[in-house]
Amino acid sequence: MMVSTRQTAAERRVAVLAAAITEFAKSGYAGTSTEAIATRAGISQPYLFRLFGTKKELFIATHAQVGDRIVKELTAASNGLGRDDAMHAMGMAYVQLMQDREFLQVQMHAYAAATSDPDIAAACRRVFEVLWFKVHDEFGFGPDMIQEFFANGMLMSVMSAIDLLSVNETWAQSICPSEEKLAAMLAESKGELHVTSSSGASAS
Repeated sequence: MMVSTRQTAAERRVAVLAAAITEFAKSGYAGTSTEAIATRAGISQPYLFRLFGTKKELFIATHAQVGDRIVKELTAASNGLGRDDAMHAMGMAYVQLMQDREFLQVQMHAYAAATSDPDIAAACRRVFEVLWFKVHDEFGFGPDMIQEFFANGMLMSVMSAIDLLSVNETWAQSICPSEEKLAAMLAESKGELHVTSSSGASAS
């Protein structure tokens, strides 16, 4: 008896989302065609629309995967820790996530698209909302710590996007974390960057 290898709709959705992450990472929301995503996923364009309805719905679902991964990784890293240790652990987990270039690119493209599309903006806010409740309710972060938590995350995103850690100049290093913290971040994230301090010492 032959075993059917035909994929279910749920399995097709997973395949389409994987293809969408790669394509949206390259070209963003406006620049990516659903035809390119369908081709990468090995399905027809009409079937893609049967699964997701519209290109916007697919983009929002793709961004949701990115957001869910952030929440999952930060939750796993901070599980069972006290407030200060959790803050550090979540920061290290986020640094590690930034090593995934497609992950970072989809996130940045979503922020850009959000400026002109309220539905995409709402999808981006959802991730912030989930993380706010996590650090506020679970760890008791007050307003100052919450602002620091999100500010550091956004700074790390931008630093990764423009490869600021590789710039061996005083102005760039003054924006980056302290040398001690930077060295620990790079070591824990298994980064391969070698940042030289103003005194000539390597930070990794």
